[in-house]
Amino acid sequence: MFTDKANRIFEQVIDDYHRYDDIDHPSMNTYKDKGLESLLYEKCWVDTVQWHLEDIIRDPEIDPVEALKIKRRIDRSNQVRTDMVEYIDSYMLDKYKDVKVLPDAKINTETPAWAIDRLSILALKIYHMHRESVREDVDDAHRESCRKKLDVLLSQRKDLSTAIEELIEDIEAGRKYMKTYKQMKMYNDPSLNPVLYGAGK
Repeated sequence: MFTDKANRIFEQVIDDYHRYDDIDHPSMNTYKDKGLESLLYEKCWVDTVQWHLEDIIRDPEIDPVEALKIKRRIDRSNQVRTDMVEYIDSYMLDKYKDVKVLPDAKINTETPAWAIDRLSILALKIYHMHRESVREDVDDAHRESCRKKLDVLLSQRKDLSTAIEELIEDIEAGRKYMKTYKQMKMYNDPSLNPVLYGAGK
C-alpha cells in the first residue's frame, strides 16, 4: 500500500538524520530520480530539520541574535515544506489526470499531499515520544505517561494511513476528485506584507 511505503521512507529519513543529529547536515536521500519516493524523502527531511530548529529556538538561554536567525530559517523552511506538499499534489494530479470523474463525485476536505504532510509529522512525534518513553534519567511516571501517548500516536498513524488509502482509492475510482489551491502565503511576499512593502517609507 502507498502509506506503507510512505511510513517506511519517513522512518528511514528520521533514522538517517539521527545518525548525525545535525540541523546543517545535507539530505541523505537515496531515492534520487525516483519520483514520488524522492519527494517523500525530501519532504520528511525538511520536517525533521525543522522539528529540531523548533526545539533549539525554545532554549530559554538562547542568544537573541541567534534566535532571530533560527526564526528566519524556520520561516524559509515553512515555505519549502509548503512547496514540497504542492509538488506531491502535482504528482498525484498528473497520475490521476485520466480518471473519469463520476457525476456525483465529491471533493475531499484536504488533498492527499496535505494528509501525507500530517503523516510525516506523526512519524516524528512517534520517534521522539518513543525516545522519551525509554529515557533512563527520568522516573517511571514520566516513562509511563509517554508510553500512553505513544500508543495514541501509533493508533492515530494507523487511522490516518487508512484514511489516506481510502482517499486514494476514491480518487482512482472517480468517486472523489482533486482540486488544489496554491498556498497564498502573504507574509513572505514583499508585495503583500505591509511591513515589507512599507519599509523605507
